[in-house]
Amino acid sequence: MTEQQEQTAEDAMMTRIGQAVMLHHGGDREEAQDRFLGLWAEIGEDGDPLHRCTLAHYMADTQVDPSDELAWDLRALSAADELTDKRLHEHHTSPTVRGFYPSLHLNIAADYVKLGRPAAARSHLRRARGAVGALEDDGYGNGIKEAIARLEGEVGEGSEEE
Repeated sequence: MTEQQEQTAEDAMMTRIGQAVMLHHGGDREEAQDRFLGLWAEIGEDGDPLHRCTLAHYMADTQVDPSDELAWDLRALSAADELTDKRLHEHHTSPTVRGFYPSLHLNIAADYVKLGRPAAARSHLRRARGAVGALEDDGYGNGIKEAIARLEGEVGEGSEEE
């Protein structure tokens, strides 16, 4: 019974995160940010990695300042590093946590582009490209691969000492 209550509470948190995401997608960025911050306070820096990864990933999208966006994307990456496949499968159909990394590194690379740091962007693009094998051959996976290729084209080769 306790395990079932814990699962229900975990699902409730994911539902609440999803509601804030819907607010953002509906155009209410500020309300979404406020809700995300409240949920972050509940989850805590050491809370469930699935909750932290999901919330930070979406919170990054609500940021206006690229430095703030990067900070949230880095939180999402850090939480993914703590996430297990077992925990992921309790809520998500993704085959493995490894499938998150191409998108997470792509987002961080895009942040670095916005911040005028192409060498750091290329570093994360290499990591994103190296992780694409974990993606399914579907619309989502192909979309991430295409986005990586577009950003690689934008950033170019360049020197690593920029």
